[in-house]
Amino acid sequence: MEAYEAIVTRRSVRQFEEKPVPREMVEKLLRAAMMAPSAGNQQPWEFIVLTERSLLDEMPSLHPYCQMIRQTPVAVLVCGNTQREKHTGYWPQDCSAAIMNLLLAAHAMGLGAVWTGIFPRDERVEAIKKRFNLPEHVMPLALIPIGWPAEKPPQPERWAPERVHYNGW
Repeated sequence: MEAYEAIVTRRSVRQFEEKPVPREMVEKLLRAAMMAPSAGNQQPWEFIVLTERSLLDEMPSLHPYCQMIRQTPVAVLVCGNTQREKHTGYWPQDCSAAIMNLLLAAHAMGLGAVWTGIFPRDERVEAIKKRFNLPEHVMPLALIPIGWPAEKPPQPERWAPERVHYNGW
């Protein structure tokens, strides 16, 4: 799949088949995530890969919008390490770029995934920090459930030329 096609056909998948995702594929997803651009090349990301069924099933009690994780064999918790920041405050942007790379790579590999946000919701941040014993300087940004898609979400048209402005508002 070429890059433009991956971008315009990627959808958030919330229904998954009961089928394992090989460890090699997960590593490829993380390699893609780590190729993201970051402010000053600071690469502040940290990834926690969740594969234990009991842990995956526990996540909806900490994050109300990740119910679909109960169907997935793997999820990635994407965090920002503020001690790696050369440019304070950019870790959410940097980690978001890494997430987008991961989502596009998953789609290109035939997998489905969905971005479920944690930061900046304090109740989610604190629950995840506590559950995973994260150091104070590590902030959870998002939880990405990943698996083999059991649905093909519709492909809406999102081109909105009225939102494009040239050389000023």
